[in-house]
Amino acid sequence: MDDRSALAGPRWRTALFSEPAAAGRVRCTLCPFRCVLADGQVGVCKVRRNHAGTLETAAYTAAVTHLTAIERKPLYHVQPGSQVLTIAGPGCSFRCDYCINYRLSQYGRAAGDVAPWAGEPADPAAIAAQAVAAGALLGMSYSEPSLAPELTLALASFGVPLIWKSNGYMTAAAVSEMAPALLAVNIDVKAADEAAHRHLTGASLAPVWDTITQLHSAGVWVEVSTPLIPGICDSPASLRLIAERLASIDRDIPWHLLRFTPDFRMRASVPTPPSALAEARRVGLESGLRYVYVERALGPTGRNTLCPRCRFALVDREVWRMVHNVITDGRCPECGFAIPGRW
Repeated sequence: MDDRSALAGPRWRTALFSEPAAAGRVRCTLCPFRCVLADGQVGVCKVRRNHAGTLETAAYTAAVTHLTAIERKPLYHVQPGSQVLTIAGPGCSFRCDYCINYRLSQYGRAAGDVAPWAGEPADPAAIAAQAVAAGALLGMSYSEPSLAPELTLALASFGVPLIWKSNGYMTAAAVSEMAPALLAVNIDVKAADEAAHRHLTGASLAPVWDTITQLHSAGVWVEVSTPLIPGICDSPASLRLIAERLASIDRDIPWHLLRFTPDFRMRASVPTPPSALAEARRVGLESGLRYVYVERALGPTGRNTLCPRCRFALVDREVWRMVHNVITDGRCPECGFAIPGRW
C-alpha cells in the first residue's frame, strides 16, 4: 500500500453540487445534510467549504493507493479474482464510532493527532494508467467516495471500470450524476431503524435505502454489507428487517454479513461470535435473499456462490481470494440458471 505522507493541509478546488443561499451563503447539495455554509465554514464532512461564495472540495485527494482483490470490498458478483487499484482521501459524512479507517475517515472530527490531514492532489491520468498497467479495476474505498464526485468523474473518463465502497448517503441528484460512472457499488446498511442508525452514524437511514434503490434501477451493480454491531444490528429481528427490505428491492442483491471488529471508540466491545453470523445468514436466506455471504467466520460455506436452483458450486473462494469460477456466460453450467452479476 502506498500511504502518502501528510501535507500541511488540504488543497481546495471548485466543487460540484452547490447552489446559492441567502446572505452570501452556499448550500451543498451532495448529501442529505445539505449544509448551508457561510464564508469560511466547512460542512459536516469537513472536506467541503464555502470560500468567498464558491463551494470548494478537498476530496480531490489521494492519501492511499492500494492494489487488492475485489473480494475484499467485498464484491462477490463482480469479475471474481480481479484486482482493484483503490484510492482514498480523507473525509466521511458519517461519524461511526467503530470505524477501522478512522485515521482517514474522521479527519476534522477526531483530534488532529488522531486523524490528521493526509494525502496529495490526485492525478487521475496517472492513477488510471497505473490500474491499466496492473490489469486492475479502479476503486474508491476506506473513506467515503461519494464525497469525491469530481474525482470520480475524472477517473471514469479514462474508461477503466470503477467501483465504490460507500455509505450510500447521497442526494438523488448526486446519485443520478454518479451512476453512469460506476460499474458496481457495495453499500453499508449499518442498522435496521432510524434511531439506531442516527446513534451510530449521526445520519438518517432513509437516504441510504433510497440510494440502493436508485443505483439498482440505474443499472449499477449493487451489493450490500451489514456489520453485526453489538446493540445496533446484531439481533435476528433487526437483521430480518434489513434482509426483508433488501429482498423487496431485489432478492438477487448479494448481502454480506460482516464480523464486528472492536476499534476506534468501541474497543471495549466484543467481536461478533461465529454463531451470530451463522444465525444472521440463516435469517437472510429465510427472508428470500438468494446470495448471503460471510467472509471468514463460517469457512467456505459462507463465502462460496451456489446456484440457487441446483446448488451446484459456482465460485469457490478463500479469504479475499477467488479459487475457482465455473459460471459460463452468466449461467450455471449444470442447470443453465442465470446468475446475476457483472461476470
